[in-house]
Amino acid sequence: MRTRLQPRSGIGLSAAKRKPVPVKNPPRKAGPSGLLAGLICLTALMMTAAVVPYLPDLQQGVLLSAKLMLALPPEEIPKEVTASLPEYEPSSEETNETAEELPELSSESAETSPEEITSESSEPQGYAPILIPDVQPEPVIPEENKAALVHKTYTAAPSTIFVPLEKGFVKNCTHHSAEEILAQAGKSPSFTLSPGSEPQVLIMHTHTTESYFPFTGDHYDTTYPTRSTDNSVNMAAVGAVIAEKLTAAGIGVIHDTTQHDHPSYNGSYDRSAVTVKNYLEKYPSIKIVLDIHRDAIISGDTVTAPIVTENGLTAAQVMIISGCDNGKMNYPDYMQNFSFAAALQQQMESDHPGFTRPILFDYRKYNQHLTTGSLLIEVGSHGNTLEQALLSGEWIGDSLGRLLNDLRS
Repeated sequence: MRTRLQPRSGIGLSAAKRKPVPVKNPPRKAGPSGLLAGLICLTALMMTAAVVPYLPDLQQGVLLSAKLMLALPPEEIPKEVTASLPEYEPSSEETNETAEELPELSSESAETSPEEITSESSEPQGYAPILIPDVQPEPVIPEENKAALVHKTYTAAPSTIFVPLEKGFVKNCTHHSAEEILAQAGKSPSFTLSPGSEPQVLIMHTHTTESYFPFTGDHYDTTYPTRSTDNSVNMAAVGAVIAEKLTAAGIGVIHDTTQHDHPSYNGSYDRSAVTVKNYLEKYPSIKIVLDIHRDAIISGDTVTAPIVTENGLTAAQVMIISGCDNGKMNYPDYMQNFSFAAALQQQMESDHPGFTRPILFDYRKYNQHLTTGSLLIEVGSHGNTLEQALLSGEWIGDSLGRLLNDLRS
């Protein structure tokens, strides 16, 4: 549904209600120049009245995110509409929801750069295919709701920002040098798994209702909702697959499906922090906390779905976000979390080359100060399908299970 701009109300009314003001001199009769001026004004008014209702049709070059913002209430504004938000300036106590949430509202312009390039899909590595539902064919999308949908595999080239590890890259947006990044990436995670069946991994979702596009093709429907309270199609479904794989690997796991972003989006991280703290208090055995999200990648009127193909199956690429303290965030052990991020990326890349986008190492917190094994993982984008994300969940769970079993004490 298009939103038509209406002429301002009240302008003509206020003028009509005014009482006549007496003048000393009678008005002059309109001469030729007066008639010409009157005709010009009348023409301008007629043109304005004709154009105003159709202004939305002239805005096709405006960011697609503006369309999405018009269609959603404030608490449901998705990540893709906030690409122009100011740089992260957290408060010392991190109690301000805006400071905590804004950086995570990312777009392609925020999470990638011209140095990030597209590569061909990886060669098959002997992965046994799993059975997943067929993706529905692309429906007929009205022209006014169409956006280009691009599927590509993200990688990077070595630069001052992208630091190459043995496998994969780190997008370093901090003051730390490449040498420091490489040294920390070479260290083992600061925790080991204990024997027994006690829960040692917590999977949760700050933005549980983030969801995926149900079709795959060349176009994205800008009117399709990017969130759902149905836990069978949102991030809870992806988390359930990861938890399943960890359980099969003999690792104790808890999967919390609380919808921290519903009914209100604001305050999501405050609420999810309470959830995590409660679990850590109840189960001191928990060492790893994974906050599973999905990204939103949009540039102009193009939506991008990051993918990787292996053995004929297509999975959504994932991005690990590991926060860094800028001296104001009360997050002293961030480097230990980064070591875990690097180890997990290396394992996932070993198992499925091309599966990960560069680790985002930036001045962000996301409750990662609560343990030294806390990470935020973006599984695909709003342009990916649920089926692609579920396959990613399988791969994440398999790789994480291998890594953690190698870390048993």
